[in-house]
Amino acid sequence: MSTTEPDALLGPADIRELAAALGVRPTKQRGQNFVIDANTVRRIVRTAEVRPDDVVVEVGPGLGSLTLALLEAADRVVAVEIDDVLAGALPATVAARLPGRVDRFALVHSDAMLVTELPGPAPTALVANLPYNVAVPVLLTMLERFPSIERTLVMVQAEVADRLAARPGNKVYGVPSVKANWYADVKRAGSIGRTVFWPAPNVDSGLVSLVRRTEPIRTTASRTEVFAVVDAAFAQRRKTLRAALSGWAGSAPAAEAALTAAGISPQARGEALTVEEFAAIAENKPEPSA
Repeated sequence: MSTTEPDALLGPADIRELAAALGVRPTKQRGQNFVIDANTVRRIVRTAEVRPDDVVVEVGPGLGSLTLALLEAADRVVAVEIDDVLAGALPATVAARLPGRVDRFALVHSDAMLVTELPGPAPTALVANLPYNVAVPVLLTMLERFPSIERTLVMVQAEVADRLAARPGNKVYGVPSVKANWYADVKRAGSIGRTVFWPAPNVDSGLVSLVRRTEPIRTTASRTEVFAVVDAAFAQRRKTLRAALSGWAGSAPAAEAALTAAGISPQARGEALTVEEFAAIAENKPEPSA
């Protein structure tokens, strides 16, 4: 049985009307661009492969365009919203548009970076139009804190989408690429034009799919230890790893010893390494000399 109700989703006129009633003007500071096209949110839900038994967490629901489409498809939706006005208005929008699904919706009024627990059953999916300025830290934080999230689909700035999904050797491969790959298999899942947003951004957007690894990366190093190597390697990405990791290891010779022990050329650069290779370097960090 479909849970769709007639005209439940928001169109351009609905969005502007809601925003006007609330006195909301999208702010650059929070990277807010509201989706005004119902077909786009349907496409996002379809691409995310949201199932009827999914518990979906959405970060930055805004006026509720994507929230409503998720509620039609999932068992339950938990929306995390930092903005006072938007957080205050969203439950009423859900009640007005999808009255039959109200009991399946929960709102967390908070900064997503500060959320450590969510109400109700553990989330199985993360689907969000992430604010451009905090997309990567929010994504990585949610994956770290909520290991039950198996599938993620986020809409981000196209350039950020490229970086997240980049493979070793690609010129945009960097810290976000490696850290996302620690948690999941990452790939580009489509492009989104500018006209589906209000206000229309100056950049294109992209969809990124992340499917959590069923087996964590095999390493004796902790995530924190591996990420410290990644951060050091890309802080000076033009340098060889022998030079870039000298601060992390304590000296250039110590960095060379760790790299050699991990089976990696000291002359290599961070952009050539897989997440598994960064883990191997972390495992071989030399003990600090007394």
